[in-house]
Amino acid sequence: MKDSIVYLDQVSKIYPSATGEVYAVRDVTIAVQPGEFFSLLGSSGSGKTTTLRLIGGFEIPEYGEVSIGGETVTTLPPYRRNVHTVFQNYALFPHLTVAQNIAYPLTIAKVPPKVPKSEIADRVQEALRMVRIEAFADRKPAQLSGGQQQRVALARALISRPKVLLLDEPLSALDAKIREEVRQELRQLQQQIDLTFIYVTHDQEEALALSDRIAVMSNGRVEQIGTPQEIYSRPTSPFVAQFIGKANFLTGQVIESNPEFTWVNVNDTTIKAIAPTHKPAIGETVTLMIRPEQLKQVDTEHSTYDNQIPGKLETITYIGQLLEFQFNTAIGQLKVTQLGNTRTNSEQAIGWNAEDCVVVPNVKGNGSIIRPSS
Repeated sequence: MKDSIVYLDQVSKIYPSATGEVYAVRDVTIAVQPGEFFSLLGSSGSGKTTTLRLIGGFEIPEYGEVSIGGETVTTLPPYRRNVHTVFQNYALFPHLTVAQNIAYPLTIAKVPPKVPKSEIADRVQEALRMVRIEAFADRKPAQLSGGQQQRVALARALISRPKVLLLDEPLSALDAKIREEVRQELRQLQQQIDLTFIYVTHDQEEALALSDRIAVMSNGRVEQIGTPQEIYSRPTSPFVAQFIGKANFLTGQVIESNPEFTWVNVNDTTIKAIAPTHKPAIGETVTLMIRPEQLKQVDTEHSTYDNQIPGKLETITYIGQLLEFQFNTAIGQLKVTQLGNTRTNSEQAIGWNAEDCVVVPNVKGNGSIIRPSS
């Protein structure tokens, strides 16, 4: 696509194995827009890192084309692609200072024009200020914390002013608190410099928090591309529905449908839902997805919800500020997550709106929370 800064057109990467050929990436088409924070999200073996390496030039596809800035770069080496990669282990030189590590890409640049030494010093200072580590310029990597080393790796990537910054799980080595702090700084930095970021992660929360758009990957294929809201609320495949966050899944048969709503019989209970990506036929078996936070404990007499069902409280789990309730209902087990709600009546009604009850292609199970492995 001509307006894309990065475009992968039906790209496939194949590796030989003892049993034949294995597709690490298969028929992947992705268009990343200038200035976009674009994430490749998936579990181990999904193809996300291989896709990043195909963009960076560390792998060459068997099929398809890779374009950067409107130029086809499919077979070009990394140093001729005007991209830079931040690796998971940072890859800092232990014998060099922070300033020397940051300057390194300019001192070895193979593509002209060469940057004068006087300008290199200025650009190092600019990069140090950008990631707020000016005070550490003369230190060695071993004298820095994990978060500080990550900032050095970022500064080194930014000093050569690439068109695109590729990041391969750059926060995975940090503990939870530092990871959240650096995550916020990373997003602020990306918006400040208006540079295209392509970010690989297996962490759903991280992808949802950082990204303008996300490509969810599984078994070398792209399952869905969309904004965080689209991916979370309107999944277009069973895998995405299960992989992103927690959800209640209910299986039933369609009894009525129009362009706006679909009515589904679940255990002799009629549920009103929406089908934004899949228009089912009457009698078709479908799966409904409802996020736990969309379910509410309601006052039966004053409820205005499209759907309502009696439930018996079985368990309460405290998750920080959140309370997670599990109810037994006529349509199966339902998880309800609410903020600071202390209502613990053993029997009460559960309500939700049709817009929050989404028809997805059939998913095995009934009323269960499906949590994929990371």
